[in-house]
Amino acid sequence: MRMPRTISRYVGRQFFTWFLIIILSMIAVIFLVDLVELLRRASGKPEATFAIVLAMALLRLPHLTQEATAFAILFGALLCFVRLTRTHELVVVRSAGMSVWQFVFPAVYIATIIGLAKIMVVNPAAAVMLSKAEEMEGKYLTGSSSLLAVSTTGVWLRQVDIAGEQAVIHAPKVSPEQMVLERATVFLFAQEDQFKGRIDAETARLRDGYWEFANAWLTGPDRPGQFVARHTLPTDLTPAKIQESFASPETVSFWQLPRFIRVTEATGFSAEPHRLRWHSLLAEPILLAAMVLIAATFSLRPARRGRTSLLIAGGVLAGFSIYILTNIIHALGLGASVPLVFAAWMPAGFSVSVGMSLLLHQEDG
Repeated sequence: MRMPRTISRYVGRQFFTWFLIIILSMIAVIFLVDLVELLRRASGKPEATFAIVLAMALLRLPHLTQEATAFAILFGALLCFVRLTRTHELVVVRSAGMSVWQFVFPAVYIATIIGLAKIMVVNPAAAVMLSKAEEMEGKYLTGSSSLLAVSTTGVWLRQVDIAGEQAVIHAPKVSPEQMVLERATVFLFAQEDQFKGRIDAETARLRDGYWEFANAWLTGPDRPGQFVARHTLPTDLTPAKIQESFASPETVSFWQLPRFIRVTEATGFSAEPHRLRWHSLLAEPILLAAMVLIAATFSLRPARRGRTSLLIAGGVLAGFSIYILTNIIHALGLGASVPLVFAAWMPAGFSVSVGMSLLLHQEDG
């Protein structure tokens, strides 16, 4: 029997309303907590004014909201289904010969649409805003800035010494294990970005406290080119600093991740965290749909059976358990203990399987 459109729209509207209430409440709490934390970190830094801290909190908000969407879906579905059960609307629908699957489908459908909108629309905007927030954080709070950038032409590194002189280093390919740059080009700048010279080398190897260039040409605006078999350039860069400066997966949008992964791997760096992020985003709509199924399992029991609060608590506990499981599996995937694709899709597949199994047991006994 097909579920009438009127009932389907009613259930979907109830679920979406509760989702909006929960997600807006979460956004308010997340914003206040993050703002207080940023204000604490900005204390003692005169350049970090309240307006700057407020802007940083607003820029970080879409990213933090993304992380809370799954819980908003879970809590919204729990409250929606508990209300429909307590008002006996579920009993009326079931007496008309409709199954629990028909009753739950509108919420599952809306959760899937929310997941698709999140990765296709919200995520790109959140990635750009988070990248700007991290730039402001480095400028006003930590005093650091990005040292590394990856483009289709290769890797770009930037270093600044105590005197304020800069060196911009470019290489089409890198060997990260030995930190060797192939066909390296270095642009040297004095203070106020005045061009000072250029180094073109066959290789550049990062040593302890300096770059070592092999078979290099040294040129400048007021001197002819000079070939040297070995040349050094002081630096405070270390392999750890370079890796930490790599763009975090959260600052690369859903649409740019495939290209970023290809370019990063072509330059010689590992893009495993970004690949995990890409597959995790693809699995997001399935995970959100699974949250609805799990909520239905714990909230669609008739009120006469009692212990409704205990069942709701069980649903919340199940949601947090899935969150912890997801983090553990992702860590195992990044550590190469399990295949990366499996680590990204396993939480969503496991959650759907558990939700459907429990609903089948509840429906058919």
